[in-house]
Amino acid sequence: MSSWNSTFRMHREKRCFSAVFVFCTLWSSTLSVTRYSIPEEMERGSVVANLAADLGLEVGVLAHREVKLEMFQESNKYLDVNKKTGELYIVEKMDREYLCPSKTATTCFVKLDVIIESPLRIFNIELEIKDINDNAPHFRRDRVELDVSESATPGERFSLPNAVDPDGGINTVKMYKLSESEHFTIEIQTGSDGTKYVDMVLTKALDREEHAVHHLILTAVDGGVPARSGTANIIVRVLDTNDNAPRFDHPVYSVNMTENSPIGTLVMKLNATDLDEGPNAEIKYSFTLYTSEKTQDVFALNPNTGEITVKGTIDYEDMKFYEMHVEAKDKGQHPLLGQCKVVVRVTDMNDNYPDITVKSYKSTVNENIPVGTVIAIVGISDRDTGDNGKVSLSINQNLPFVLNKSSDVLYELKVSEPLDREQVPEYDITLVVTDGGTPPLSDNETITLHLLDVNDNGPLFPQSFYTIPVIENNAPGALLSSLTAFDPDLHENQYLVYFIIEKEIVNTSMSMLFSINPENGNLYALKTFDYEIEKEFLFHIEARDSGVPPLSSNVTVHIIIVDQNDNTPVIVSPWRAHGSVVEEKIPRSTDKGSLVSKVIAIDTDSVQNSRITYQFLQVTDATLFSLDQYNGEIRTMRMFSYRDPRHQRLVVIAKDNGDPGLSATVTIKLSTVEIVVKAYSDMTEVPLEYDIFSDLNLYLVIGLGSVSFLLLITILVTCVLKCQKPMPSKAAPPRRNSVISERNSTIADSTLVSNDAYWYSLFLAETRKGKLVVRQPVPKAGSRYIVSSLPRSTGLTETSDSAASTLQGSTTTGSSSS
Repeated sequence: MSSWNSTFRMHREKRCFSAVFVFCTLWSSTLSVTRYSIPEEMERGSVVANLAADLGLEVGVLAHREVKLEMFQESNKYLDVNKKTGELYIVEKMDREYLCPSKTATTCFVKLDVIIESPLRIFNIELEIKDINDNAPHFRRDRVELDVSESATPGERFSLPNAVDPDGGINTVKMYKLSESEHFTIEIQTGSDGTKYVDMVLTKALDREEHAVHHLILTAVDGGVPARSGTANIIVRVLDTNDNAPRFDHPVYSVNMTENSPIGTLVMKLNATDLDEGPNAEIKYSFTLYTSEKTQDVFALNPNTGEITVKGTIDYEDMKFYEMHVEAKDKGQHPLLGQCKVVVRVTDMNDNYPDITVKSYKSTVNENIPVGTVIAIVGISDRDTGDNGKVSLSINQNLPFVLNKSSDVLYELKVSEPLDREQVPEYDITLVVTDGGTPPLSDNETITLHLLDVNDNGPLFPQSFYTIPVIENNAPGALLSSLTAFDPDLHENQYLVYFIIEKEIVNTSMSMLFSINPENGNLYALKTFDYEIEKEFLFHIEARDSGVPPLSSNVTVHIIIVDQNDNTPVIVSPWRAHGSVVEEKIPRSTDKGSLVSKVIAIDTDSVQNSRITYQFLQVTDATLFSLDQYNGEIRTMRMFSYRDPRHQRLVVIAKDNGDPGLSATVTIKLSTVEIVVKAYSDMTEVPLEYDIFSDLNLYLVIGLGSVSFLLLITILVTCVLKCQKPMPSKAAPPRRNSVISERNSTIADSTLVSNDAYWYSLFLAETRKGKLVVRQPVPKAGSRYIVSSLPRSTGLTETSDSAASTLQGSTTTGSSSS
């Protein structure tokens, strides 16, 4: 209660003096209405007046009575009564501009009734709301844009939006200010309601080309203390007017042009400028009426860019210079224009090209055409005169042709060198005609000359001599090589046929041994070749074309038969029957290094395939015997001891050097005997001859008779055959003799091989009476053996011949049976 009293006193003393004064003044005149005056925007809880004291009511009574406060036309509760103190206080801030929105009213009153019940009493109260400067002026648009023509005259006015201030009285808008400008100012006018209006006045003429946009600031200030203000941006855009005419850089332009300039060539580009903007600055170029139609037919003017280009043919002989009058016009509402003159001077040129005409020519000739033959007749001309009309004809290529001038305008094209189609099948002859102008003009014409082929080239082989290796045992029909010749001619002149030039070798024609494909030159073998029989062939192959007359060439072919390792080594010493063991006897007292036996093998192959090496395959005692791997000699490595067995078995292998290697073996059985060397020699000299021949006398006589009979029959048959069909007899193969030893004889030191491919010759043994020779045929030929003898001394000739004859018969018989 004390707080409300203190609050009441404070407000009555500080802020409610005016309310009390009004109340006291009116109390005497009007008893029914009580009036108060307060400023707007008072804080909540502020005391307006002591309503109980002003209405003559006791505070204690109000506490027991119901008090109501009703405000007319307002739903919000802004005021209320404190029943304890009887004070009228602020419940909600009151805004004068809201409660009294009308700007015409100078005062703002709020009417309310105070209703007290028990008993009912009603008091009328008027509350005046006084204005304070609580609102700043503001413009409805803070940005104002104006378009002003640059042709506007000074003094022209432009309305600006006025500022609005909700406050009233002196707190409303009082004045306007405009930012500094040399072209604009403002004038303020006051309406009948007191509202101030502002106009912007043009004080100086505008020039868009100088200043296109003006930025101004308009400020509104109220009359409150302190004063409040608001601003708006004024943007003035200066609109262009067509006040500038287009201008060329020069009034007269001079240009030099050469005649016959291509259509579309740029002569020059005119450039006119206009300081205006928009359509007022858009320029259109055109020829004036002073430009002749002929000039307009030769030159074109682009209306938008001002480019002058060549439209027709510029001919110096027709016109030396051209004059064009050009105007530039803008697109303003009232267009303005500027003019200039363009003079084009034509420079004379050598503009007529010389002409060339081929009046007649042969497009196809034989390659053997004679030198000096006319190929074509050519005419030349030029429409120009003077030096420009003087023309000459030439060939700029190094060709076998020449031009002969027959008149000022005619030339003959002739053959100057022999032609060869195989080197150059056709000629593109370019004829060039040139005038005497500066610079000279020229033209050309190309004629093509085709050469027909004649058969002037024979076939050519890449090589003059072919060496073809052929491995023996080839398959019949195998391709040996392809011998292809080349003929540079064409068509039938280059179609080749291949032949083998016939040549007989030992009654055999080459066509029986070889065959060649007549179309492609493939060479084939017709038989299987054996190196041991035929080692090489030499013949010729001819290639012939189909021309008329035909031409040919031949090549030498050398066929070399290459050896294969197809023959197994044959052991010819020591001799033994097939599959049997060779038995030898040697003294037990043989010294170290003595020759015990010698193994000899021969191979009919050649070179590497015939090189034979010897090795022990089996040996009873490896410390007793040695074997030379190259000559096959078996020698003792030491003397025999009493511990050594009496019988020694040696198995020797003879292997050739082929790939793969072939080999043969021989088994030698050595027996040692206790015999003195001298006695042995005396005992065996005569009995050897007796032993050999005494036991076989009967068989040898029978065999000799049989052989003689067969020989007689053979001679008769041969004579009959020769009489029927004479044929050259085959030469008997040369024979070489070999020495053979009986089991107790000494072994020979060398082996001789016959050159004849059908026989092997070897030394078999040597006796005291003579040398026995055994001839063994090639394993493929048969198994017959012939034995002959050579005298060792003149005293033993008969004995040796007799022994040879006897042994020959027995050996032949044994070979047949085996």
